[in-house]
Amino acid sequence: MKNTTLKLLLATTSLTGAAYSQAQTSVTIYGTADAAIVYSSNQRGNSNTYMNSGNLNASKLGFTGGEDLGGGSKAIFTLEQGFSLNNGAQSDATKAFNRQAFVGLSDARYGTFTLGRQYTPYWRYVGGLGPTGVLTGATGAHPGDLDGLDTTVRINNSLVYATPVIGGFQASALYGFGENAGAISAGNSTSAALRYDYNAMSVALGYLKLNNNNLKGFAQWDPNVTSGSYAQSPVNAGYASAKSVQMIAAAARYNATANLMLGLNFSNVQMAPGAMSLFTHQATFNTAGVISTYKLTSAVTLAAGYSYTRESAANGISDPARYQQISLEQTYDFSKRTALYFLEAYQKARGQTLGANGVTPVNAVAVVGDSQNGSPSSDGKQFVAAVGIRHQF
Repeated sequence: MKNTTLKLLLATTSLTGAAYSQAQTSVTIYGTADAAIVYSSNQRGNSNTYMNSGNLNASKLGFTGGEDLGGGSKAIFTLEQGFSLNNGAQSDATKAFNRQAFVGLSDARYGTFTLGRQYTPYWRYVGGLGPTGVLTGATGAHPGDLDGLDTTVRINNSLVYATPVIGGFQASALYGFGENAGAISAGNSTSAALRYDYNAMSVALGYLKLNNNNLKGFAQWDPNVTSGSYAQSPVNAGYASAKSVQMIAAAARYNATANLMLGLNFSNVQMAPGAMSLFTHQATFNTAGVISTYKLTSAVTLAAGYSYTRESAANGISDPARYQQISLEQTYDFSKRTALYFLEAYQKARGQTLGANGVTPVNAVAVVGDSQNGSPSSDGKQFVAAVGIRHQF
């Protein structure tokens, strides 16, 4: 009888502890599997048809969760890794969780504080209202994603604070340590952003500055010795030796009806030279864009966007580069998790920019979105189309 009673007490204690643990702690496994057949009219002089992973949404696997600490406070974490459906490989073989890896505290009254490898407030607020949220970065990002409004910028060694939403406003700030003793500004990163939502209108303004680590003798940008890196393509390759890259952007969206959304966005990118830079004068790129989505049916969504990017005249360039891009997207939702999609984009580039050597002006070439950064056109025109399927879990 005593043994039976003891067994019952142990079982009850075990079940109570398990229930308490489940009530206080939660972990969610999530991800996306996305693949498409893509056609490009010109990749370094030749057309190409190929399979590509992560077109509508990046293919990824993540773990996120938290523990209820009581009084409206929680401990939180996220670990997220990108991968390719083409061959199952990691997006970055040097990192176990290349997309995000952070831990922190969240409080309903005081906001959220996190530490680790993270996206910037600039991207979270402005990028969330920009072109890539409705047109995908693959074909909808501004040329080469030179303004970081897609998910190409992540900051190592970073601290992020975000306020709670107060009267429709929310603000956030980031600092990424360069981790250089005696020269903390070398290789560091800073970002701040503000967002306001009111009824059908949302607006955001953001700032991001990335500093190169010239202390260690690197003229070209090296993500291994700086807290943050950015997307590089023929659009900005001539300025990879910049001392710093500064991005300022604003975006707005308005839901005109239950089915129609209209949006505007603008960005200014400044790449400043330093003592070790190969170019001599600041390079400036300004981009203006419009976007729209229309819910044709409960399952079919149409999206379109146009952007115009212009480089400033500097560094021996009298006819600065200009890029015009039109992007289209059609999505059919089989369910909340699974969608069939079609993407089309055309870009025309004119004028000149600095070549990869950082010295010689060259003719600007077309680079649709950020999916063609490593396979630009050989001339000023490029058309890209894709048909794919995306499943989220």
